[in-house]
Amino acid sequence: MDRVDVTIIGGGPVGLFGAFYAGMRGMSVRIIDSLPALGGQLTALYPEKYVYDMPGFPEVLAKDLAREMAEQAMRFDPAIVLNETASAITKDDDGWTIQGSSGESYPTRTVIVSAGPGAFSPTKLGVDNEEDFVDKGLAYGVMDKEAYRDKRVIVVGGGDSAFDWALNLHPIAKSIKLVHRRDVFRAHEETIKAVRETDVEFCLFETVVELHGDGRLDAITVENSKSEETKRYDCDAVTVNLGFKSSLGPLEEWGMEIVKRQIKVDGMYQTSLPGVFAVGDVCTFDNKIKLIATGVGEVTTAVCVAKRLIDPSARLFPGHSSDMKQFQ
Repeated sequence: MDRVDVTIIGGGPVGLFGAFYAGMRGMSVRIIDSLPALGGQLTALYPEKYVYDMPGFPEVLAKDLAREMAEQAMRFDPAIVLNETASAITKDDDGWTIQGSSGESYPTRTVIVSAGPGAFSPTKLGVDNEEDFVDKGLAYGVMDKEAYRDKRVIVVGGGDSAFDWALNLHPIAKSIKLVHRRDVFRAHEETIKAVRETDVEFCLFETVVELHGDGRLDAITVENSKSEETKRYDCDAVTVNLGFKSSLGPLEEWGMEIVKRQIKVDGMYQTSLPGVFAVGDVCTFDNKIKLIATGVGEVTTAVCVAKRLIDPSARLFPGHSSDMKQFQ
């Protein structure tokens, strides 16, 4: 592999904007991501959810935002490495060499870690034969709304995602049941109110204990935590929204200072390793706010500082894009 100016770990929205901005500054870029596609959580976890707090978009589907940011990043032809985990990092005379889980090595002058919350996996129901029904009527979240049209849907969970999907699927599903182990919810009050105003059936104090079906899920059994009675619900689809577990994985072994499973950075988003930066949800500092909007600002600063590390004669602030020759 050729040595690049900056390697970005993570192809989510913040990493993608970092790739664009580094290209704008004339830097060679490589993106490494463990997922099979760019977009991070926008495409992997909630592609059909609307995002409302991105500048320039009154509302935009997560998958559409990811597509637009990927197109923007591709303007300067960064190298893209997917299905690859950045397992280890070693210092060398010209910067760093990242070892991938595939066995490949990726030499780079600087590194920007933009890995979101880290590697994530859905919290599962924890029942027997659960794996047998994944993508056969059972899903974690919603990847395609149309897959639920005219179906009897059961939404499991009591947080924002569960209520968001109950509300969003209500117009197209044949029926919706919301199964939750308590009668207290973690969702926004306005969303809870909106769902209660529909005919979504609330199944409270109930936990899924069995899944039924011959090759495809067609029913579940729930247990009431108060009465201990069981009940069977016929269904066509179940979407589980119990949250996701995240881990920094191999990043914890890189030697960076870690605070509460996040990478500590200074005011320039530099980690305790020289030439290695961390931005977005993966990093921590005083008064940290976790938003895509703030993350793109963080990665812009990190790119500019990395540029000066590589070329001390470069200006920290390159000027406005509207005045640059490459955009004329």
